[in-house]
Amino acid sequence: MLTRKQQELLLFIHERMKESGVPPSFDEMKDALDLASKSGIHRLITALEERGFIRRLPNRARALEVIKLPEAYSMSLQPKRGFSPSVIQGSLGVQPAAPAKPAAANSDSVSIPVMGRIAAGVPISAIQNNTHDISVPLEMVGTGEHYALEVRGDSMIEAGILDGDTVIIRNTNTASPGEIVVALVDDEEATLKRFRRKGASIALEAANPAYETRIFGPDRVKIQGKLVGLIRRYH
Repeated sequence: MLTRKQQELLLFIHERMKESGVPPSFDEMKDALDLASKSGIHRLITALEERGFIRRLPNRARALEVIKLPEAYSMSLQPKRGFSPSVIQGSLGVQPAAPAKPAAANSDSVSIPVMGRIAAGVPISAIQNNTHDISVPLEMVGTGEHYALEVRGDSMIEAGILDGDTVIIRNTNTASPGEIVVALVDDEEATLKRFRRKGASIALEAANPAYETRIFGPDRVKIQGKLVGLIRRYH
């Protein structure tokens, strides 16, 4: 899945190449997506390349090749104006998760929505749609609104969170230092990290020495929830 900005850039490149046969410049991409600097475009290009949507051609300036388009766009018989994917746009807070519902009368469990995937590693997009529901013990969630996310990546392994686990998240926009949170960076991508403060800045700390702690200004990070439980399936 792509974030809103990633998809906007991919479709902009695709449409420009259809019109002129030449990829847009980084300045044109920056202006089209209303970004403050070209560094944001570099990050988006890298993300699209890692996900297999584009390819950079060696030894040629401005040489990009669109390999594939988002499935929903590709399946459309006619171009759609204002195409809007069902991607989180980086924000789990756009539509708050529904309150946990009792799974059945006199049950000791509740049903909560699984809202897609979260990165425990290099940030990836998380899906806005409720993919399915799961039942969790009442004592795991307590009060408040909750949702679940499937973990992708290994940056939190020393906190006992493995690739493929399902984390249970309490919907909140605040956290205390040391808590593991769903953090939204630059309104684009969500990641699962330990929350710290470094003076006036915010640190997102991995639980794996292979990953560096990332430091951001307070205006670049939004808390979308904090970890309250974990479910693991053994195969």
